[in-house]
Order: sequence, then structure tokens, then C-alpha cells
Amino acid sequence: MAQISVNNLTFYYEGSYDNIFENVSFAVDTDWKLGFIGRNGKGKTTFLNLLLGKYEYKGTITASTVFDYFPYQIKEEYMELPAIDFVWELKAGCEQWRIICELGKLNLDAEVLYRPFCTLSFGEQTKLLLAVLFSGENDFLLIDEPTNHLDSEARETVKEYLKGKKSFILVSHDRDFLDACVDHVLVFNRQSIEVQAGNFSSWWENKRRQDIHAKMENEKHKKEIAKLKMAARQTRQWADKNEKTKIGFDPVKEPDHKGKRAYIGEKTRKMQSRVGQMERRMEREIEEKEGLLKDIEETASLKLMPLSHHKKILVSADRFGLKYGTAKKPLFDSLTFEISQGERIFLNGSNGCGKSSLIKAILHSAYKGQEEEDYDMVESGTLKTASGLVISYISQDTSFLKGSIKAFCKERNLKESLFLAILRRLCMERVQFEKEMQDFSEGQKKKVLIAASLLTPAHLYIWDEPLNYIDVISRMQIEELILTYKPTMLVVEHDVRFRENIATKVIDLFFGTIAEINEGKV
Repeated sequence: MAQISVNNLTFYYEGSYDNIFENVSFAVDTDWKLGFIGRNGKGKTTFLNLLLGKYEYKGTITASTVFDYFPYQIKEEYMELPAIDFVWELKAGCEQWRIICELGKLNLDAEVLYRPFCTLSFGEQTKLLLAVLFSGENDFLLIDEPTNHLDSEARETVKEYLKGKKSFILVSHDRDFLDACVDHVLVFNRQSIEVQAGNFSSWWENKRRQDIHAKMENEKHKKEIAKLKMAARQTRQWADKNEKTKIGFDPVKEPDHKGKRAYIGEKTRKMQSRVGQMERRMEREIEEKEGLLKDIEETASLKLMPLSHHKKILVSADRFGLKYGTAKKPLFDSLTFEISQGERIFLNGSNGCGKSSLIKAILHSAYKGQEEEDYDMVESGTLKTASGLVISYISQDTSFLKGSIKAFCKERNLKESLFLAILRRLCMERVQFEKEMQDFSEGQKKKVLIAASLLTPAHLYIWDEPLNYIDVISRMQIEELILTYKPTMLVVEHDVRFRENIATKVIDLFFGTIAEINEGKV
């Protein structure tokens, strides 16, 4: 059993005012299935890059193993080639038979190796690259968010695959995925780093108990400090009052007062000594109290401003179908459903079955004549939206986010101070607010879109894969928000735990066939 030892690690990006890591030390074993947990921006991907030797740093990282990183970056000139032509460049020394064995465990035929890479679905590409990753020997693998953009079926396949593996660090914000795949967690807290046996749920339960204990201890220390302050103040007042009796006496009336001066001085000295002892005790109490709340994750409550519509049913479809203009087969057909006020409907199905297309059809119906975007879908059946329907929409795409936050708020008529307050509650650092949005991480861009949606009063909130790259703590904040305000929603999201906790109805779409509607949480 080998170890990866990190000692006094300090790192910051050139031009940054803050250290990402400062004198960090910990150790992990290389046969662990290690889950990486932390808020966006806490340095998870940065740490993986430090292991790969991409940046210079202070301190030491000691390891007797070879690291390999997922996802691989595929060069543009390779996209038209079959993967078999370039896998050796991705992973030196990997053997074809090993890749084929791993593909079988991922329920994928070996023929994907021989098709042009660009013709593979996103799920097929992910599985193929994971097969290449695990085709080596004795590597310690760094797997960075493998489930982004994967549909539920592909996630389940990758989850079952990783359950049978070891010797990796897995960065994921999917609670169900982490619980199934890891046996240890490496946690980047607000101000510390910890390593713990177990999965996400066991760590979160332990953290919840530790936070409760820390808050109780904090309250106890606060009360003790208050008592000491009061006692010190009273004792100091007594000492000052006693000291004043040494002067201003009448020598005729009090001929023996001169002899009392030494007694009064000694009594005052003892009182002042007691004050000093109390102040030193206060300092010790304050020191003990200071570290108690440093790592508490306060899932600060967010606010939502849903509008109430005069109609109960906001969207209705009757035997509705969609297909691309030139396609012979529809994406789906004969879909009948309604979205009533207060419902939270999740669209579920494999990639390419028409989830995002259905969302576009609803937006097209609600804002017909107002949308500049070309709408090239052929519809069958009927799709109706309530008149005057206001929709708050989050797209999968974040590439349009450019420029400053100030300009973004002005363009969308958002109050900047409230917008920044929501981003702070989602744990975005203030230093990020000075950057251009194109320089944000994908997780930070998603938080910008979520904050904008939360500040937009609407009858219907349509969110298309809003949680990609969003950290797990923020996901739980958003869950709490939705359960508190109960907005009407149509959501595409493959996070199983999120869907189980939020959905009132699930629509399963199947490519080219009739959809199924499941009432209640699924």
C-alpha cells in the first residue's frame, strides 16, 4: 500500500491576492476509492493539476505512483478519426485488448473504437475514454466530474463500473454517485482539509453532528465570556472606587488615615490582579471559541419570487409530437400532459430523446413572434400555453456569458446588490465579482444563471440541466429553496437525489415513441 503525502502545500495563481492552499498537509492511500468534496472554487481541479505537475508550488507532494487524468483533451484533428488511431497518445502503452475488456464492463461494443470519434454520442465518448483510462496498470487515476451531461442510464452504467474499481480520486457533485462509488472522502472545508472513511452521506451526517456540537460550544463560550466581562467590569469599578478613598481625607477628623493608605493600596492591587486574571481567562475562552465555527457550512436560505397566474393550467399538450424538419422519425409522439400551478415536473430520458426540444417548443409557444431564434421543429398534435405566461429559463449553454456582472445585471434589469448577495450565498468569493464572466469556471457561470433566474419573477421556471458543475452544498441550498417556495417548474436534471427530493411528476421520454408520465416522486 503506497501513500500520497502532502506537506505544507501552499499555492496561488499568478496575479491572485489569495492563496488557494496555505500550509496544507494530509495523506491518502493509493488503493482507496477517494471522493473529493468541496464548494466551487475551493481548489479541487487545481489540486488534481498539482498532482499532475502542471504548476509550481511551495511545500512537497510525495507519491510513488503514476497519475492519469480524466477527461482527456481530444485534439481537433482527431475528432474525425476513429479512437483506435489515437488512444496510444492519450495513454501511453495501453493495449487494445484491455480497452475492449473495459468497454464490455461499460456495456459498450468494441466497434466504437473504429467509428469516427465525432459520430459518437456524448455518453459513448465518456465511456470510451473511461475504458482507456482504466486500461493501464498501477496508475492512480484522477477523475474529474465524469457525469456532466450524461443521461440517467449512462450515469447508472458509469456508477456501476466505478463501484468495481479502486485507486482513484473522484470529483463529483452527485450525492448518489459519490455514495455508490467511494469508500473515503477528501473534503475541502471553508478553512481546513480533512480525510475521512466513508462516503458522502456518512461524512455529511458526521459534519452535521460536529456543526451542532460546535455551535453549542460556541454559545457556551459566549456566555462564559459575557460573565467574565461583567465580573471584570464590577471588580474594576470596586478597585477604582477603593483607590479613590486614599486621597481627599481630613487629617483632623481622620488622624489615622495615613496608616490605612498601605492597606487600601494592597486591597486595590489584589482587585486589579483579579481583573487581570479574568481578562486572561477571557482571552483563553476567545481563543478556544475562534476556531469552532470556521468550517461550518451554513446553507444560507435563498429567496424566490414566483408569480401567481389567473389560470390553474399553465401548459397543456394533447397527443403532441416533435421531429426535426428533415427527419423521418419523430423525437417523440403522442405526448399528453399538463403543467398546473405548483407542480414540479421533471423530464427524464436518454440524450437525444427530445427533452430540450420540448422545452424549446414551450418557449416558442409562449413567446411566438418575440423570439429571434429560428425554430425548425415540425409539430404534431397541440401544445398550448396560458396567455401572458412569464417564464424564467436556464439554458444548458453558458458560452454567451461575457463581460462584467454590472453589465449583465443592467441588460437583464436585475438589481445588482441583490444579485451579488445571492452569489455570495452560493459561496462565490467577492474577488470573482471583479472578473469578466468569460473567465469564470463552469460552476460559477451556472451560479450566475441560477441567481438571475431566482431574481426574475415568473409563473413558470424552466431549468435545463441547471446543476452541471454546481457543488453539492449549493445543490442542497437550491433544493431547500424550491421546497420552501414551491414554484411551478419544468426541469431537466439527471441528479437522481435532486429529482427524488423535488419532483411531483416525472415524464419519461423515449426516442420515437409515446412518453410515459409518472405521478409522484420517482
